[in-house]
Amino acid sequence: MKDYEKLGFKAGLEIHQQLDTHKLFSDSPSFLRNDEPDYLINRKLHAIAGESGEIDIAVKHEALLDKEFFYEGYNDTVSLVELDEEPPRNINEEALEIALQISLLLNCEIYPITQVMRKTVIDGSNTSGFQRTVLIAHNGFIETSFGKVLIESVALEEDSARIISREEGKAIYRLDRLGIPLVEITTAPDIFSSEQIKEAALKIGDILRSCKVKRGIGTIRQDVNVSIKGHDRVEIKGFQDPKMMVETADKEIERQLAEIKKGESIGCVRNALPDGTTKFLRPLPGRARMYPETDLELLKINLEKINKIKKNLPELRSNIRKSLKKRGLTEELINLVLAGHLDEFTTLMKVYKEDPILIAKMITIWRSEFSKKMKKSLEEIEGIFSEAIYEKILEKIKKGILKNEDVREVLINMVQGQELEEAIKIEKINDDELEEKIRKLIKKNPGLRVNAYMGIVIKEMKGKIDARKAMEIIKKIVTD
Repeated sequence: MKDYEKLGFKAGLEIHQQLDTHKLFSDSPSFLRNDEPDYLINRKLHAIAGESGEIDIAVKHEALLDKEFFYEGYNDTVSLVELDEEPPRNINEEALEIALQISLLLNCEIYPITQVMRKTVIDGSNTSGFQRTVLIAHNGFIETSFGKVLIESVALEEDSARIISREEGKAIYRLDRLGIPLVEITTAPDIFSSEQIKEAALKIGDILRSCKVKRGIGTIRQDVNVSIKGHDRVEIKGFQDPKMMVETADKEIERQLAEIKKGESIGCVRNALPDGTTKFLRPLPGRARMYPETDLELLKINLEKINKIKKNLPELRSNIRKSLKKRGLTEELINLVLAGHLDEFTTLMKVYKEDPILIAKMITIWRSEFSKKMKKSLEEIEGIFSEAIYEKILEKIKKGILKNEDVREVLINMVQGQELEEAIKIEKINDDELEEKIRKLIKKNPGLRVNAYMGIVIKEMKGKIDARKAMEIIKKIVTD
């Protein structure tokens, strides 16, 4: 175990999360495309001074590389704003509200008046040579088992263009990603162990996933700033994988200790590698990169808006997970419900709260099962089972017209083309006939376990049984 206090270790996180809305300063949709682009343009970018009158060191570094940049675009999903041929529209109100939700969940103070700024970026990832960013909140905190971690700021900004290829003196980007809203969360450098880095990152991730954010590879990008006594700050990019966070931070400590022994202590930006080591990318950027966006008015966030959002803050995913577990859902079902079906689950639970597991299976596992077995796309299956159809089925259970164990068979009938009223007419055999058939099946397949017999019975009877009654009969016969 490392003595982090003796090492003078400190770290801070910087997290960028895409929001699930249209673009931040235009009405263009926010999705990535793999089809052939409609056009290609090229630009060269030049270093300019920031508000302080100085050119940033990282900007100078990029300018010396003298690269040419090419941009792929689409006629129907890339606007003139992304091409830097038209001024930005007013800020996306939905994205602003999500950023405010996240800020409040991070216990931050909201800025009542703030200014959209331009951050100089000349690596080619922005057609304009700058990224628009606006500070939304500051002075927040999260709790960890090691103590509080302060949140320095929450900003709302544009995502960059997507790199397609790089070669000597040339880079090709795609404009589908440029302008997607990003929330940037920056903690103070008051994380004092590798384990606390991981815990803080997971806590912030839980808050982000509770809001309307994009999911999947590339939608969240996480960096960590690390330093020890006697060494300048080092920013590590691509610090994504929770399994590698502790190892990466500890290996960076070893690297910095080795540099100190050589009489070196220069800060820089490095890239996290899969084995926990890091690779040099570029010098650290300074603070001479920002200047005001002259095409947009000051952004005003009034108290009425803040109070309205406070009243409707989303519940944390970790709390929802605990609630679903209490309702009896397995880890598999919990993960499936949380992966895009939570609203549907919550609505249907208001109709019939007696069987959460049934509802979870209806909207997740069974849909996938029907899609595979009946060779229909998931979209077709979802088209058959609207929320209204599920509500009608659950109402029929409440009225005693339908039993819980019959629902799967009803849904199968509907996938096969039957209307609901026809599908619920399931033929059942009586108890005596059921027992006779079960005895024959057990005699034909001796020595099996109860659950194995139940599987055979369900397969043979094709849903025309009372499952609970069948299980009672099987247990009685097996224990006789």
